[in-house]
Amino acid sequence: MPSKIKDSQNPRLLAVVTLAKIKNGAYSNLQLNQVIRQHNLKPVDKGLLTTLVYGTIQYRLLLEYWLTPFVKGKKLEPWVRELLLTALFQWHKLNKIPKHAIFNETIEVAKTLGNAGTAKFVTAILHNMDRSELRDADKISDPIMRLSISYSIPVWLVQSLLDQVGPAKTQSILSSLNEAPAQAVRVNTTRATADQAKAALEAEGLTVRDSKVARDALVVTGGHVASSQAFLDGLITIQDESAMLPVEALAIDDQVHSVLDAAAAPGGKTTQIAQYLTGDAKVTAIDIHDHKVKLIKANANRLGLADKVKAEALDARQVPDHYQEDFDRILVDAPCSGLGLLRRKPEIRYEKTLEDVLNLADLQLAILNSVAGRLAQDGRLVYSTCTILNQENDGVIKKFLAKNPNFELVKTETAKDLKSDRKDAVLKIYPDDYETDGFFVATLQKRRD
Repeated sequence: MPSKIKDSQNPRLLAVVTLAKIKNGAYSNLQLNQVIRQHNLKPVDKGLLTTLVYGTIQYRLLLEYWLTPFVKGKKLEPWVRELLLTALFQWHKLNKIPKHAIFNETIEVAKTLGNAGTAKFVTAILHNMDRSELRDADKISDPIMRLSISYSIPVWLVQSLLDQVGPAKTQSILSSLNEAPAQAVRVNTTRATADQAKAALEAEGLTVRDSKVARDALVVTGGHVASSQAFLDGLITIQDESAMLPVEALAIDDQVHSVLDAAAAPGGKTTQIAQYLTGDAKVTAIDIHDHKVKLIKANANRLGLADKVKAEALDARQVPDHYQEDFDRILVDAPCSGLGLLRRKPEIRYEKTLEDVLNLADLQLAILNSVAGRLAQDGRLVYSTCTILNQENDGVIKKFLAKNPNFELVKTETAKDLKSDRKDAVLKIYPDDYETDGFFVATLQKRRD
């Protein structure tokens, strides 16, 4: 791709470049934020760029189902494929952009990133699709394949959800996963009240409402939060509403002097813990990777909480050998498949397999078994994941309790008393419940000897 894209302010061109990098392994949210920071885009163009990137990834299986008959046997450069998929997404999933504008803009991007021959090829494909009828996913005879293509969710995941939550809930979850994710922030209560943070964001032109899910959360629309002065000043940090619930479940009060965050990067929950600590209490935050420990420290510094955070590189499975003291609270926000984040990180759906899920469940159990030995008497251990499959959630807790009879599962409680009438002690948040990330939270209490 030519170097002149460096100065481009064309959201369609930037979307194609961004999508090509994501397809090559980059994380969608990080890559998108980087592109927005590097290019001086108008708010409306930031919005279009974000919509094109997330929308094209979210509907990739369906878009490719439509595109395949028209490019069969042709070898496409990766960016050309992404360009054609973005055109299909705009054409059939956005209703405010005229078809002629979509075609013209797509051809112009082809000229800029390619050459006259590429533009001619793209033009021919677009007009061929316009003359023909796209395949109708609703006519796919196999019901699981029909759901998979219609919602762009891999067959194995559709089947897993059907087995675990049934057809009605599966349909509801799948339909919610392609909705635009909300922007949620957590108020840094050591620097601002919720009203002060809200006023600061509204002064920058953003629309803000209180969260119905988490105590210190605000839901923000109409702007790019990471570019706001409120974010830069450390009044807020970006965190999904559901992601705040595991720390709420820790029930931190002024009797808590030490907390271990056993899989802490990039530090969202670490800093949430830190802002609730009083006196000389500290949170020890560990991650296996040095570069991720730097992210934890950077987040703590931005929020003015560095004096409450001790961050270091360590494999959580080495906790019993590394630390001699016990902790009043332990959080294991375990490495997981991330299948609850598909609205926010849609590419995950195409990267993970059932084998990955099973391997992660083994790792999660190993971490839990390891850190449990460093929980103080009457201490509380919260286990959480941002996934929605039982193998990494209920299954891990069941195996842990079988091996650790000195622990008991107690009801997970949150500040807003979510799902208070549920029968299960664990808290399961599905993406369609509150339009947040999917999360699982289990609270374990250490019995007295």
